[in-house]
Amino acid sequence: MIKILCVGKIKEKYLEDLIADYVKRISKYMKIEIVELKDDPIYEKEINNLSKSINLKDYNVALDLRGLAFSSEEFANFVDKTLVINSNITFIIGPSKGLNEEILEKCNKVISFSNLTFPHGLFRGILLEQIYRAFKIMHNESYHK
Repeated sequence: MIKILCVGKIKEKYLEDLIADYVKRISKYMKIEIVELKDDPIYEKEINNLSKSINLKDYNVALDLRGLAFSSEEFANFVDKTLVINSNITFIIGPSKGLNEEILEKCNKVISFSNLTFPHGLFRGILLEQIYRAFKIMHNESYHK
């Protein structure tokens, strides 16, 4: 199963539609779940809620600027190999102030999609698109160019 653990709700309809579309596409390959945690004006509360929600039995992947950068093919290979050894991958999108060392230490891997900063809702869509692309690559299906 693929899980996305994130802080905050999507407020924009066009992003909700984008996310729903990719969740539907991915679910043809793998069960997927998005867990939205309540955002809070107090950063420590957000981090505490996030920390409590991380299942250490899953293969946890922090999405953070300090992480490794992958091409789409490398990301697909990573997802494929990880699912062989662990049936659950959880991608963690932190609060607007980012992830702290406590969260990073609970993760098996830290990945960066870019040095750019993205709005959380848009990044969720980007992550889902790359997960979908990874499954298309893994199954040698046309989509990836």
